[in-house]
Amino acid sequence: MKKIILVVLAVVTLASCSEYQKILKSEDMGAKYAFADSLYDIGKYRKSLKLWEQIVPSYRGKPQAERIMFLNADALYQVGDYYLSGYQFDRFVSSYPDSQKAEEAQYKAAMSYAALSPNYQLDQSETEKGLDQLQLFITAYPESEYADDASERIQELSVKLQKKSYEIAKGWHKIMDYPTAIAAFDDFLSDYPGSPFREAALFYKFDSQYQYGSKSISVLVKPRLNEAIEMYETLIRYFPEGEYREEADALREDIDAILENYS
Repeated sequence: MKKIILVVLAVVTLASCSEYQKILKSEDMGAKYAFADSLYDIGKYRKSLKLWEQIVPSYRGKPQAERIMFLNADALYQVGDYYLSGYQFDRFVSSYPDSQKAEEAQYKAAMSYAALSPNYQLDQSETEKGLDQLQLFITAYPESEYADDASERIQELSVKLQKKSYEIAKGWHKIMDYPTAIAAFDDFLSDYPGSPFREAALFYKFDSQYQYGSKSISVLVKPRLNEAIEMYETLIRYFPEGEYREEADALREDIDAILENYS
């Protein structure tokens, strides 16, 4: 009954915040708990957080501690404070591994870390951590209701790492450091054989070898362009009607013309 009254009170008085400020300054932890719970229930997560911060230390070791710890972590998650929500959900799982909320907490911890993943151009340490945590979650709960969402997020983060690796290799191509570009594309293709960037990587690897061979000293032109032909054949074997076919064919014709002069 007290909670119902406080829910109504929260809705009615939240505009002026007078009751909220009164509870916030109160020493009555029971009243703070009930009001924080009410605020959480109506989606006022930021306001509830200020109360949870005051409540958590007072309930350590008590029966209510498990619920308070979860709601505090979830309020952080709902407002997008992913550094803290990931940390708090991890603490919850460590403290209450047998809780009915452990599965949801581990999922939201992993999603918190995944949410910290930056633009692909930046350092991807957070992306890798998010991937690791999501994979750990799926391993622990393969039949979870959250497993599909976790798998989808894993795919998104993986593509981001692939794009980072691909763009690094392409950067070497752009500055005409062709041997380094070829090695980088080789690493990329080995690490991500099913990548959506595979066709582009095969093409720019071939183009790098073409550029490298055609600009070599005379004695090295033929062997290096023969290697380029092998790369061309790999590209069209996997992508016969691909985006780069016309451009690749033009380069192949140029290679044939150059090699004819060396025959």
